[in-house]
Amino acid sequence: MKHKIIIAGLIISGLFSSCQQFEDDYLDAPAQSTLDASVIFSTAGLAKGAIDGIKVPFAETNSYRGRFLPYYGLNTDVEWYNTSQTAGDKSDLCVYDAKPSNTEMNTTNNAYAMMYSGIERANVCIQGIRQYGNPLPGTEMGQLLGEALTLRAIYYADLLKSWGDVPARFEPITSATLYLAKSNRDIIYKQLIADLGEASTLVAWPNETAYTSTVEHVNKTFVKAFRARLALAASGYQQYPDGVRRSSDPELSVANMYALALKESREVIQSGSAHLESTFEGLWRKYNEENTAAGGESLWELPFSDGRGRMLFTFAVKHTAALDQFQANGANRGGVAGPLPFIFYDYDQADARRNVTCVPYKYGAAVNGIAKQELGTLDTWYFGKYRYEWMKRYVTSTNDDGVNKMYMRYAEVLLIAAETANELEGPSAAMSYLKEVRRRSFSSADQAVKVENYVNALTSKEAMFNALVEENKFEFTGEMERKQALIRWNLLKTNLDKAKQKMANLSARTGEYADVPATLYYKYQADNVSLDIYGLNRGENVNPGAAYSSTTWTWTGTSADAKIASLYKVGVNPDNRQFWPIWQVFIDGSNGQLKNDYGY
Repeated sequence: MKHKIIIAGLIISGLFSSCQQFEDDYLDAPAQSTLDASVIFSTAGLAKGAIDGIKVPFAETNSYRGRFLPYYGLNTDVEWYNTSQTAGDKSDLCVYDAKPSNTEMNTTNNAYAMMYSGIERANVCIQGIRQYGNPLPGTEMGQLLGEALTLRAIYYADLLKSWGDVPARFEPITSATLYLAKSNRDIIYKQLIADLGEASTLVAWPNETAYTSTVEHVNKTFVKAFRARLALAASGYQQYPDGVRRSSDPELSVANMYALALKESREVIQSGSAHLESTFEGLWRKYNEENTAAGGESLWELPFSDGRGRMLFTFAVKHTAALDQFQANGANRGGVAGPLPFIFYDYDQADARRNVTCVPYKYGAAVNGIAKQELGTLDTWYFGKYRYEWMKRYVTSTNDDGVNKMYMRYAEVLLIAAETANELEGPSAAMSYLKEVRRRSFSSADQAVKVENYVNALTSKEAMFNALVEENKFEFTGEMERKQALIRWNLLKTNLDKAKQKMANLSARTGEYADVPATLYYKYQADNVSLDIYGLNRGENVNPGAAYSSTTWTWTGTSADAKIASLYKVGVNPDNRQFWPIWQVFIDGSNGQLKNDYGY
């Protein structure tokens, strides 16, 4: 059962005075508002309530729930906002053309503010537990301090990847620190990496305690894996005010950070504390079923209660009807974004990830409460990782679905180990990790060729690196992790331009997509809801018979149309727009301390 964030017995006047008022949905508060920090942070039950309070800003309307998760990370070489060609502030956030006055974001309760609200809550908890809680490894207070440090790192990691240099706040706000200028992100990265190192000594492994039996609480496996991810981000290419480069701080060198990432990922792997789910489809069914048991592939999930969160609302296979046999979440839910149209054809046809990730149909109008699958067009696909039809719970809210955000999973640990081992020790050291990821993706009959022979042939560092860039694509499309990876590999504009050319080739059926069929044949299966489709695979050009209807499988424009061009805004260089601008409301309210770089 999903854990619902409840703050029991904890509204302390002034404790979170610099934060916004907690939402009523999360509060269950008897009259204990006069408790002070010495009581709260020396009492495990009250301290747990304070730690849950750090998570509240995730679910605020204009925070992760309705602004950050729906928009950050789209328009890469694998995924995009499905109406990128439609001008407006929503698409501007995705096509590398956001302005400080963006109406979706330029509010005082936006994700930027909510991330700092979460950081302030974490700072109060960290200070209080250190002062009053005696947080030793193996104790409840140690676990809670480790969780607070990790939650603060999550907020900061998302600030850094979205805005670049931002103010560094690692102590509760005082009148002297109310207005701060931006800090060099290297300083923040080093603090986060140190904090996660401490946290890894404090928190328990998955299922080592009752508290870590759910992925909605922080555990040692996630902390180590997350530390490895941040080490790669800190040492990778990124846009600084003086250009795109790696950090000049020797502590954040590739040699240091890759060694740290390899150490942490190997320790996770060797611990046996997490594992790949047995099938790729099984992983995503488990996710949509809201199974939050720790110890599997999901390492940590951003927890939403049933009435908060919009992962399916935004990203699921599209449902046209306001309610049907699978959902009552409202009309036209899901389908806001999807895989780039060529991704399906880049997968090996035998790869089990393909049909889970890329869906060519939506659910149409409901007749007597039943909606059927309907084919769309070649240029609009949906993410199959998010499906109302795989949920066990019937969503009745018209605003939210309550499904968590899977923040990190074990497959990423394996690919981090492969990438860093290749860089530091050579391709042979990376092979076992890449093979483990691919082994799940292909049937036993295909593994000799698709896994063993394929990986064994990657005998140079360059070949292995290029294969890992592709493997990340096949594994993570639709999880919005690709943008930061492309940035740190210094491949953002390069790969976006390749993606534009691929879409033009697919539209025209030329080059590598010359054998993609132009006609699809379909019929309904026995349930009279699910489509049986012929013609999606390359070379399927023979009419399968009278039992099938046919439809033209075509792009809804030309090879040079506005949709292809809108992967990023015409005239914009994505390498010079790796971050969103700080929104104008925060610039105006900063007492002259904040400014935008990067030409904004």
